Formats: sequence, C-alpha cells, structure tokens
Amino acid sequence: MEKEREIQPEKPHRGWRKFRNITILVVVLGLAAFVGIRFYYPFGRGVKTGQLNYVVYKGVVFKTYEGKLIQSGFRTTDQNGIASNEFVFSIADKSLAESLMTAGGQVVELRYKEYFGALPWRGYSKYIVDEIIQITPVNNPVNSDFPVVLPQ
Repeated sequence: MEKEREIQPEKPHRGWRKFRNITILVVVLGLAAFVGIRFYYPFGRGVKTGQLNYVVYKGVVFKTYEGKLIQSGFRTTDQNGIASNEFVFSIADKSLAESLMTAGGQVVELRYKEYFGALPWRGYSKYIVDEIIQITPVNNPVNSDFPVVLPQ
C-alpha cells in the first residue's frame, strides 16, 4: 500500500516574518552605522595655535578635561557684537590634560580631531585634542599694542 502524502498547508505568516526580520536587521545596521559615523569617525583633523586660557576637570556623572584656547583676531557674534576667537575643546588623555594644566597663559599649538557629535564620557566638545605640538612661554603677557588702564 502506498501511503498518501499529506499536503500540509504553508504557514500563512512565514513571508511576513522573513520581511520583518530583514527590516529589523536593516534598521539596526543603519542605526549602528549612524552612531559609529556620528560619534566615532573623526571627519576632520587640524592644528590650532593660541594662548591657553584654561584646562579644567569637570562633570557631574562623567568627569572630563575641558579647555579653552584664545586665538588672535576677532569674530562677530551678531550684528553689533565682537568677541575673541575661542577654541573650546575636550581632552581624552589624562597625561596630556595634566601637561596642559601647567601651561596656562602660554602659547600652545595643539593637534585635534573633529567629530560630528560629542559623547558625554569623551567630553562636552566635538573637538578632541590628542597631541601637544609646541608650548611657547609668553614673555610679555600684556600686548603692548593696546594700553592697559588700571583703576586708581
């Protein structure tokens, strides 16, 4: 006797599950690529030179090293305002930050990486300093081109 083959009906949701799984995979990979490029891919590298204003270690949850470099020249903030060129940066390396903490007020040349976004554990800025090229002591901290008026 030959056994009759039973034809089992195809599961009705099999195609939908495959579509759903592929869609979830594409969304997860797209999100991973977005986060990787936005926060971990340095799209710019450069060098900035100026007088080091400060380097501080601050933060509530994530303690990071933050600094400010005052560059020569001025920029306009709005229609009527003028401000100094400031370069605000973060420092990921502790030994580099401690070296810069002792160089306040001196002219420094810093190499940095620029990211699309900042991460709280890396620093508050999207500019991350990764190397000190040169530190030049300032002999005369007051620019002689501009007179200083002291209160009497």
